[in-house]
Amino acid sequence: MREKSQLGKWAKTILIALCLLPAVALAAGAGPDDVLIVGELFDIKSMDPVQSGSALTEKALITESLVGVNSDMSLKPELAESWTQIDDRTWEIKLRDDVLFHDGSKMTANEVKFSLERANELDSKAADLMDLESIEVVDDRTLLIHTNELNPILPAVLHYSSIVIFSPRSLDDKGEFVSPIGTGPFMLESFDPKTHVLNLVRNSKWWGGEVKLSGLKIVPIIDPNTRALALENGDVDFTVDVPYSEADRIGDESGINVKKYQNPRIYVMDFNTQDAPLDDVRVRKAIAYGIDTDSIVKYVLFGIGRPAIGPFMPEFIWANKDLAAYEHDLDRAKELLAEAGWMDSDSDGILDKDGEPLEIGLLTYPNRPGLPPMAEAITGQLKEIGIKVNVEITESGVINERRKTGDWDIYLQAINTAMVPDPSYYLGLTYETEGGYNYPGYSNPKVDDLLDQASRTADEQERLEIMNEIQSIIQDEIPVLTVAYYGVIVASRDYVLGYEYDPTAHDYKLSPDMYIER
Repeated sequence: MREKSQLGKWAKTILIALCLLPAVALAAGAGPDDVLIVGELFDIKSMDPVQSGSALTEKALITESLVGVNSDMSLKPELAESWTQIDDRTWEIKLRDDVLFHDGSKMTANEVKFSLERANELDSKAADLMDLESIEVVDDRTLLIHTNELNPILPAVLHYSSIVIFSPRSLDDKGEFVSPIGTGPFMLESFDPKTHVLNLVRNSKWWGGEVKLSGLKIVPIIDPNTRALALENGDVDFTVDVPYSEADRIGDESGINVKKYQNPRIYVMDFNTQDAPLDDVRVRKAIAYGIDTDSIVKYVLFGIGRPAIGPFMPEFIWANKDLAAYEHDLDRAKELLAEAGWMDSDSDGILDKDGEPLEIGLLTYPNRPGLPPMAEAITGQLKEIGIKVNVEITESGVINERRKTGDWDIYLQAINTAMVPDPSYYLGLTYETEGGYNYPGYSNPKVDDLLDQASRTADEQERLEIMNEIQSIIQDEIPVLTVAYYGVIVASRDYVLGYEYDPTAHDYKLSPDMYIER
């Protein structure tokens, strides 16, 4: 009922245009010459910053966070001018004095308090990260954030995509969200609730200075092949992650630029450790030894990415440099499966135990071009050690529901490890017993204790040593297997200028410095 009510409000408050046409057709020839048309790889279903934070902050540039991040993952001021730890449980936040919301009202500490408290109420991950006890408004430019316990990473947490600042006037008198009124360089002009196409216009009063494009048009195009075709046909100006096998060919076309970047995102296989056979660490290790990550990167990802060692890229200061990767070793994989009691009793090539074949389901989704072919390659490789894998490619929303009910074995996905620039973000959410991403059901009291220790120390060296120990444990028990480090393809028409890749973004982050010069 609530969703239906919100759609009704959208219908009254925003422009519904061209809703009966296919999404790609919406982009063709639309808009003035200095409106950038973007082929977005995911559907954007909500305009609520708490639900669609990365889309509204990094792609639509409607909302902004208090704290920004440099390319080396160090923090920088954004809407917050500074932050100071007053005592173990209190941070003082000083705000910029020159920020206006899109409706012309001034951003003060009251609106920031509202935004943080709403994220804390509606987003459990944000609540876990902030560990908020209360927020005190000292004056228009100053807040005191009180946490329940020592939280040394709070400034980094204030960069998290759903913890962004917007006006309370984004909600109606009943507290229902209506339309985002942010502070960013672009303002929402329209959102089509059927096609999910966004139109945005320049915020000429943006505190950060000149915004070069007059507008953005963001068109969801889920299929990588369709995104590539839309770019080649000139229906979109900018997109990401076209099929890897096509990247070089597309880049050779006249009028198109293709660039490849490394990203803190990783390809991982989540194992359902709650059910057989993946509750047996020997089976999980056998799978790790059975996968040839070098050939996957070379022949499936076409070199766009790298074989992984652990969860963090080696260049990161918080990566455990002593970790060893699971090298491709079929003999070791077969030994482990034999130790676990799996034998090929009927000589059909598939191992079995107690009359049941070693047959495992693997779920993945189509949006990212590397995932479906990677799933097929893994299927072939694991067959060599006697494991039958059944691949199912479906929407990520369907997969999330399946994981909640335990109806899954392996989930192959690509996940960003640096949405908050601190190792506790990914390690805590994924490996803590009550972690928000811990769908594998992994639980190790030692890991929980180490994460708790890390959360209670501000000593950077001590925190790094703790994080290294956690990485060693999870590398040995592998409830999640890191297959490869992600590579991103950014493809655009050559008249799109001013784009600079942001390695901290969820997928990509547009910039107010981008412009079109035909």
